[in-house]
Formats: sequence, C-alpha cells, structure tokens
Amino acid sequence: MQTHAPFSYEGPEALYQPIVEALQRVMDPEFALSVVDLGLVYGVTLNENKCQVRMTMTSVACPLANLIVEDVQEELGHVAPPQLPVEVDLLWEPPWTAARMSEHAKRFLGW
Repeated sequence: MQTHAPFSYEGPEALYQPIVEALQRVMDPEFALSVVDLGLVYGVTLNENKCQVRMTMTSVACPLANLIVEDVQEELGHVAPPQLPVEVDLLWEPPWTAARMSEHAKRFLGW
C-alpha cells in the first residue's frame, strides 16, 4: 500500500515507503500517536552521506524529545543503508500547530 506522507522527501524512490512506514512506527508516548500522524516530521533527506530528518515537537519543553529522537534514529536505522548515520534536527520554525495533524489524529483526540 502506497502512503503519501505529509512531509518532504528527497532520496531514492525505493526507500520512500520504507522510511514513511518506519516513521509511522515512532510513537509520541504522550499522545499515543505516530510522529507522522501528529505532523512532527517536516522532511527527510537521504543521500550518500546521511539520512537527515527535520522534525519538531508539540512543545519546546517536550519532556520526551530525546526518547522520540532516539526512536526515530532506531527505526530509520533499520531501513536506511547501514553505512549511513541517521541525524535528527529538531526545529522550532515553523512552530508545530494542530493543523499539521492527520485526520486520523484529530479524530483520535476528539478534535
């Protein structure tokens, strides 16, 4: 099943779907939703040097940011070429808003 992710992707087409699926497995423990459904992922770039993820958190003070970043690195480490480091850049601009959430996330949270 082909899934279109709400984030930009630059890299080999063959890795697009595995990367989307890997990120969908990363859950934000506070919301019990994936980082993709919450709209936390802004983009993924995969080239010959690294797999770079640009993402945010729902709050600058998110107490679980380190855990989520580690989970992203672990999940992408399973699908990215083994020689590539997975780097996660936490960004605060543009700020996260509930408008970035998927329809599934909005329904799940009763919004």
